[in-house]
Amino acid sequence: MSPQEVISQANTKFKAAIAHFETEIKKLRTGRAHPSMLDGVVAEAYGTPMPLIQLATVTAPEPQLLQISPFDPNNIQAITSAIRDNQTLGMNPSDDGRIIRVPVPALTTERRQQIVKQLGEKVEECLITMRGVRRDTLGELDQAKKDKDISEDEHKRLTAQVDEAMATHKASVDSLAKAKEAEIMTV
Repeated sequence: MSPQEVISQANTKFKAAIAHFETEIKKLRTGRAHPSMLDGVVAEAYGTPMPLIQLATVTAPEPQLLQISPFDPNNIQAITSAIRDNQTLGMNPSDDGRIIRVPVPALTTERRQQIVKQLGEKVEECLITMRGVRRDTLGELDQAKKDKDISEDEHKRLTAQVDEAMATHKASVDSLAKAKEAEIMTV
């Protein structure tokens, strides 16, 4: 593999890590109801665990309410218990036999701080992934230098490119995290 392909592959992996981070922070609660809050919920239906998105339609008709319309009314109990049993959500759904309503309680300052801690953990997970990509890429460049595929100067230049890409992507993760933290802490 050519050195430029190694660099572009690293950039692709950095972008994938950031995309994963963005989907993870969408799951964190803010003060408003959002259908993606329930993306991680898995309910037992038809004898197998299934994601909520495959069992029902989730909407947010009001800022403090989520409404779940199951495709099959027989799954209402399974969906309700899956949401109730998920401790990270801290929600208590109710159903009327056709539709499940999940009131989204207002966040206390203590709960907001817990969510910000969860955000910090997700930032760290993303950065660990990015550091792993950087380590692997630099390892490939070191091997190419040992094999005399690239010169010492080219190795330094490519290493600088990897470090620059890492810094750029880290800055975008930090800005995403700051924006999400501001959104969480807004009352």
